[in-house]
Amino acid sequence: MSLVISTLLILAHTKSGSIDFHYRIAAILTLLISVPAYSATHAYYKRHHYINGLLRLFLGWTFTLTCLSSISFVTKSSELFSREVVITWALIGYAIQIPPYLLLHFLSRLYHERNSHHYNSLIIGSDGVALKLADSFIQQNYFPLVGVVSASPFEDTENSPLIVGELTQLRALITEHNIRRLYLALSLQDAQRIEALYIDLLDLNVDVVWIPDLECMLLLNHSVSEVGGRPAIHLNESPLTSHPTAALSKALMERSLSLAAIVCLSPILILIALAVKLSSPGPILFRQQRHGWNGKVIQVLKFRSMKVHDDKHVQQASKNDSRVTAVGRFIRRTSLDELPQLFNVLYGDMALVGPRPHAVAHNDYYTGKIHAYMARHRIKPGITGLAQISGCRGETDTIEKMQRRVEIDLDYINNWSLWLDIKIIIKTPFTLISKDIY
Repeated sequence: MSLVISTLLILAHTKSGSIDFHYRIAAILTLLISVPAYSATHAYYKRHHYINGLLRLFLGWTFTLTCLSSISFVTKSSELFSREVVITWALIGYAIQIPPYLLLHFLSRLYHERNSHHYNSLIIGSDGVALKLADSFIQQNYFPLVGVVSASPFEDTENSPLIVGELTQLRALITEHNIRRLYLALSLQDAQRIEALYIDLLDLNVDVVWIPDLECMLLLNHSVSEVGGRPAIHLNESPLTSHPTAALSKALMERSLSLAAIVCLSPILILIALAVKLSSPGPILFRQQRHGWNGKVIQVLKFRSMKVHDDKHVQQASKNDSRVTAVGRFIRRTSLDELPQLFNVLYGDMALVGPRPHAVAHNDYYTGKIHAYMARHRIKPGITGLAQISGCRGETDTIEKMQRRVEIDLDYINNWSLWLDIKIIIKTPFTLISKDIY
């Protein structure tokens, strides 16, 4: 998009010898409108073929131009723009997007193919479909396949070297072989078994993909992917593994913003550090173990807001908590105590946007009490998130409050996109001061 905007400014300068204010505004609007426009048309979706992708790119560009035209019509500013510049830009703008798109599309597919080979996988099946799928995996080298787990006795295939165990051994096999993806090669008649397996596997941090035998069914306008020549229904998959190139873009964007924020906010960080040090004896930073992506335990950094105390039994801060210092109460209320987590983002343990990480003790308490609680760890934890801008901040002193937070976290994971992250980042400053933060 930078090439498109540069082209507009060059054409405007060539026409009049200068870049007038209204062209600069048009450039800014183009950038802002293009993000949701291209996102809505899925122009850069990696599974599209080149022709389909170029068509979606054209639709995104057309949508952007339509929005710009509508704005100029409403504001009665269309007469300020040269028709020659606008028409030339509209035609050239799409043409110059094609070479970068083709290059990015090629690199995206290449990255996805290489990245896919890092996920050990198992196939769970009860008939020949599982073994046929395993054979196709081996021939195409699609994923590193450990073997097939028997869901029930196989007919005439019990001695197959591909069978590595039974369902009763599934958890042990996942741990032993560091399995990151499971394929359920089960028929529609096994719907109850599929549901039971799916629920049971939610806490294991593995991607679950159902590959049913649908050869006898007529599918109309269906939405499935293809794995080993068979339709695959993705039941439980992390956005970071299902969209690796988008996840890479998220990581690059967030680390860049974190580095810029650390540099810009360094005077504030120093002042807070001095205030914390003078408020009470103890370290400036508070380190707490919390669960990160895929359940990995990480150390989350915060400015210390409490007096040094025995924290063997983790207890959430509450209203009029005597452990909170005067300085601590202010930085907690304004969320300034969270700023050191910018270093967690820079290091790669956290993201700017994602479900807030909870203390390990809290996770141990809520697991089993809240349905699919640990599924919120299928994406990196964030400094801010959809739950935080939706009013679910502060103390979660009831199961219902935590349940609501988890529901919003899962909603974020199901609908994750870079555009959603950008909206959350923009809205976060307006929700920093809360009466519910103690």
